[in-house]
Amino acid sequence: MTRLKTIIFMLSMLLVTTGAMAQFKPPSKPQGASPSTSGTSGNRNGTSNRSRTGNQNRSGNQNRSNNQNRPGNQNRSGNQSRSGNQNRSGSQAGTSRQSTQQNKQRIIDNLVSNMVYVQGGTFTMGATSEQGSDAYDGEKPTHQVTVSSFSIGKYEVTQEEWEAVMGKNPSYYKGAKRPVEEVSWNDCQEFIRKLNSLTGKQFRLPTEAEWEFAARGGTKSNHYKYAGSNTLSSVAWYDDNSGSTTHPVGQKSPNELGLYDMSGNVWEWCQDWYGDYSSSAQTNPKGPSSGSYRVVRGGSWDDDARLCRVSSRFIFTPGVTSYSLGLRLAL
Repeated sequence: MTRLKTIIFMLSMLLVTTGAMAQFKPPSKPQGASPSTSGTSGNRNGTSNRSRTGNQNRSGNQNRSNNQNRPGNQNRSGNQSRSGNQNRSGSQAGTSRQSTQQNKQRIIDNLVSNMVYVQGGTFTMGATSEQGSDAYDGEKPTHQVTVSSFSIGKYEVTQEEWEAVMGKNPSYYKGAKRPVEEVSWNDCQEFIRKLNSLTGKQFRLPTEAEWEFAARGGTKSNHYKYAGSNTLSSVAWYDDNSGSTTHPVGQKSPNELGLYDMSGNVWEWCQDWYGDYSSSAQTNPKGPSSGSYRVVRGGSWDDDARLCRVSSRFIFTPGVTSYSLGLRLAL
């Protein structure tokens, strides 16, 4: 008898375990989904599941006799009610779409209004004296560069701005006001094409010379080591103070031109192919005509102070993405 009880107990445990395993479904993580997409998908699934459960419960509580005895006037009234609900639902959906479109337009208009005019001038580009021993060989030799007047973004392009134009947010560290990241140089070109189509303007990435001129403060330069200060923590999010993440744009102090985060937060793509410097003076240089690597500038939340200097240069292939790679627009 004891053996029989043991066998019965083992069989029952096997059935319970099998049933539990049948109910268990490991969670799946959508690839590349933005927070809004994931949230919407979750709400739809939740509503659908609740609706099906509710219908089953109602079906169980009602019988066919009750349905047959329902007065015809009540049926017509129900139909009228459903029709009214559908009309209201359609109207609400239309209002919601209009509101979404208006919000996108507001974001794009704000992006356009946040372009800062930079008066052209001549400056010394590269490893100038304030950079000291932190300068890399790629920043040498110093050379005189003249740039024409242009405009540049007060802030790095934010995630809400990218999403308003592209319809999606590729960033790893989510936040509407954080800089967009995980974007390649090629992605930036597509973003700029769509933005120009929407605005009728000629946005572009800054040249490397324009970027450094602006980071140094243009004609108002105080010859700081970093963009706006010799104390990096006052103007930048970098590895010592970032908490290993990006931060909303514009929280640190600006440089002499009123530009934010030109040191730190995310690296910023430039238009140029990478090339060695020449000691000869240049006007509006655009880099080599071809190459393998595009230039990025400014350092990021993940980098040390040496990489966040105004003369520091770094390179990536145009198709690479990273959670420390973003952009700033020029015009």
